[in-house]
Amino acid sequence: MPVVRASVDWSGMRLKSVVAAAAAVALSGLSGVMFGSGSAAANPGCPGLYVVAIPGTWETGPDKHDGMHGPGMLAGVTRDLPSDSRVDYVSYPATAFPWEGDVYGKSKRIAVQNADGMIKAMAAQCAATKIAIVGYSQGADAAGDVAAQIGTGVGIVPPNRIAGVGLISDPERSPTDAQVGPVAGGAGAEGPRPGGFGFVSDRVRTICDPQDLYCSTKSEDFVTRFAGFLAGASDPNPANMWRYQLEAGSIIGDLMSHGGIGTLQSQISNGANKQRVQELEKFYGSGAHTAYGSYRVGGGDTATSWMHNWISGMA
Repeated sequence: MPVVRASVDWSGMRLKSVVAAAAAVALSGLSGVMFGSGSAAANPGCPGLYVVAIPGTWETGPDKHDGMHGPGMLAGVTRDLPSDSRVDYVSYPATAFPWEGDVYGKSKRIAVQNADGMIKAMAAQCAATKIAIVGYSQGADAAGDVAAQIGTGVGIVPPNRIAGVGLISDPERSPTDAQVGPVAGGAGAEGPRPGGFGFVSDRVRTICDPQDLYCSTKSEDFVTRFAGFLAGASDPNPANMWRYQLEAGSIIGDLMSHGGIGTLQSQISNGANKQRVQELEKFYGSGAHTAYGSYRVGGGDTATSWMHNWISGMA
C-alpha cells in the first residue's frame, strides 16, 4: 500500500500555541485585578482599606502635628484599626475667620482638594484597595463634599471604590442622611448638599448631637441658615455657582413660606438678638460640639467608638 504522508503546518501550530499562552497570561493578570487575587491585592504596599481622615477646625494646619494618627476628635476613630488598614490625615488650613489667614470656604476647599489628591493617588496605585472617608466638623463638611462628588459621578474615583463615609457634626447634614444615635432635628447650619450622596448614600453614616447647632439648626432659624450659607460660600468657586444658587434659593423659598421679610426682621430684632446670644452661650457652655468622645449613641458606644468599630468592619 502506498504510504500517505500527512502535511503538517508546524509554523501555524507554533503561532497558535504562542497566542494561547499569551492569552492565558493576560487572563490570569486580568482575573487578579477583577477578583482581587493578583498583584493588586498581593502587593505588600497596598492596604486592604485606606482611611482618609479630615480633622476639624483648628485641629490641623501648618503649625500643627498631622501624622498618621492626627490630633483631635478623629484620633479615637482611627487609632488601632486592623493591621490591613492605612490611615492618612488630610492637612489643610482648618481656619474659620478672615483674620486667621483663610476664610472658611477657602479652608474647606483646600481640604477637599487635598483629600481628592490622596484618594486619587491610592486608587491609581492600588486597584483592589477599598477607601473610607471620615471627618469631623469642618472636616466632615469637606469629607461629605468629597463623598457627594464621588457618589454623583463627578468625583476622582468610581462610587464602587468607597467602602464607607463617616461624618461627625456635619454642617451640611441633611434630614435624610442615615443617622446613628439620637435623631437630631433640622439640618446642618449650611443646609443639605444639593443632590445628596448619590450612589454612595447607603454607605454614609452621620452622627449629630441634637444640642450641636453646627449640625442641628432649626429649619425656621433663617438667621443661622443665612450665616451658614455665607460661611460655606466665602471665597466662592465659580464651578459651584449652580450649587450656591440652589442653596440660597432653598433658604429664600423656605423664608417666603414662613412669613417672608417680616419673619427675618423679627429674628434680627433687639429682643431676638439677645435671645440668640443666650442660646449661643448655652450651646458653647454645653460643650456639645466637642464632646463626641463621650457622647453616647447607644449600645454602650460613644460617637467615636461606634465610628471606629464601623470602619474596622470594612477592613
